[in-house]
Parts: sequence; C-alpha cells; structure tokens
Amino acid sequence: MLEQRFLPSRWARNPHLQTIFGSLSPRIRGKNEMASAATEVITEVVNKIRLLGYTSRQTGRSPRGLIILIHGWEGSSDSTYLLSTGRFFFRRGYDIFRLNLRDHGHSHHLNRGLFHGALTEETAQAVESIAGRLPAQPCYLIGFSLGGNFALRIALRQADRPIANLRRIFAISPALDPLQSTLAIDKSLPIYRAYFLSKWKRSLRRKQACFPELYRFDEILHHRTCMGLTEAIMPWYPEFSNYREYFNHYTLTGKALASLAFPVTIITSADDPVVPIEDFRRLPSSQYLNISVQDFGGHCGFLDPFPCGCWYEKQIAEIIRREEDG
Repeated sequence: MLEQRFLPSRWARNPHLQTIFGSLSPRIRGKNEMASAATEVITEVVNKIRLLGYTSRQTGRSPRGLIILIHGWEGSSDSTYLLSTGRFFFRRGYDIFRLNLRDHGHSHHLNRGLFHGALTEETAQAVESIAGRLPAQPCYLIGFSLGGNFALRIALRQADRPIANLRRIFAISPALDPLQSTLAIDKSLPIYRAYFLSKWKRSLRRKQACFPELYRFDEILHHRTCMGLTEAIMPWYPEFSNYREYFNHYTLTGKALASLAFPVTIITSADDPVVPIEDFRRLPSSQYLNISVQDFGGHCGFLDPFPCGCWYEKQIAEIIRREEDG
C-alpha cells in the first residue's frame, strides 16, 4: 500500500499541466547516466517477431535487480517518462531495459505486420526473455498508459506462464478500456487529439515507407479524430470483424482482472483527462491488486516538485524496498 498521498502545490494541480509537462523535456534536464549507458537490443519472439529495446547495465557493481519499462501508445523508449523513471532507478543500482512495442520508436522496419493494442503474446514473450538476462536478480515491470494495459495482461498470464524472477508489476495510469480512452482523447482538449493523431499518422507513414507493397494509408490519413482513424484502419486487421471486437481483446474492465494471481500495483488519478476513473472503482477486489487512486496527477503526470520531480517514482521505490527487505 502507498503510504503517502500526492499533494502538489495548488497551482500545479491542474490535470492538463500535469499531463502535458509529464512528457516535456524540462522533466529530464541534466545528466542521464542511464541513457548514456544504453545499448540497443533486438529481442526475437513468437513467429520471428523482433522488438527493439535498450538495455542499461550497471558497471563496477552488481545490479540490485532489473527494471523493465513499457511506454504508452505512440510513445517509445525515448519518451520523457521512461527516461525519467529509468534514470531514477539506474541511479539506485538497477539495470534498466526500455522496451519498444512493435512499430514504436525506430522499429517500423523490423516486422511486416502492423502494430495493434492486442499483441499480448509477443510483448509478454519479450518481457520473459529480457527478465531471463538476470535470472538470479529480482525483476520489476512498469507500464505506462497503454503500456500499463500490456503490463496488466502480462500479470494475468503469470498463473500459467510465470516469469521466475518477476516480483511485481506496476501500472501507471493504465488505459483499462481502450474504446473509452480513444473517445476521451477526441473529446478532451484539442491538443491531445492533435498530439496523438500527428504521432499515429507519422507512424503509419513510416510503416508504409518500409513496406510499400503491403500498406497504402494515404486514403485514410485525412481523418481528424482518433476514433475516425481507428474505424478506417480496421480493414488492415482482418482478424477483427470491427473496432469493437478489436478493443474488446484488450479491455480490462469488469471482471477481466478477477483471476489475477500476481502482485500488481496500479497508480492512477481521479482527474485523468483520458482514462475514466470509474473503470477503476468497479474493478473486483483482490489480495493481489493494490489500486491507488489519487485526487491529482493527470495522465502519467504526478509531478512534484513541478515540473521535474516525480512522485510515483519514489512510491514505487518504497514498495520495492519493503519487499526486498522482506
């Protein structure tokens, strides 16, 4: 359980300030030893799918463990929140692995198939392979937003496909209902819709450039809402009959987490502009699930002192410390 509440200065409690500045560069100003130590790693998993990541190993001392980080939708291993959290734990003696989901970061050329949010198997296998690099050390997985959704699905798999040294999973502002989050992005401040659409369209253009014989997205890139583009791209996903079936494959509301048998900590905020808080209040109670709903924090923000300090990093570190102390 978290022992502290997130209470930033009153002027820094605006959810949009927290959300926007959580992804801006002032948060990571100064030296980043974790990024300087990073080397590229390509992890090959099911059906020869290759996922790009970056590992940062401790030098001159044995690592305390391994922290694996998964970014959100249209983020990457270089997203500000990953660079911040990675640096925080690297300085505390952990090896860090920043994993890119398929078609994120500079990885569009690695696989012919197109990314979608239901690619649980390949992501889980990548995490298992990465955790196996330090089999004698404790491993922790932290996912953000859509990456938090992936992390929760990996937690559900632990009953049948356990990762031996994985100790706990953390999900920061996880998108439990992707349909509702997509609609929320479209309905919230125009800056969110413009941000995600711009990055998504850029990603689709990169994929098309890598595989012009497979993809022609030009006729659908005129859409001005995330929901409109989602519906338009469904023909490229013949395994799903429509967007609702697609979203249902990775929706985690209702009783989806009832079978959870692995320790998970969710940190989210009541004022999140793109993830409805009601989804968390209706989750089933479980001895394995610790949900911390803060009054403030926006989406993957929780900045204090604003805009450089990060509250959830300290909370995660305290949970890990207590578990390691036994």
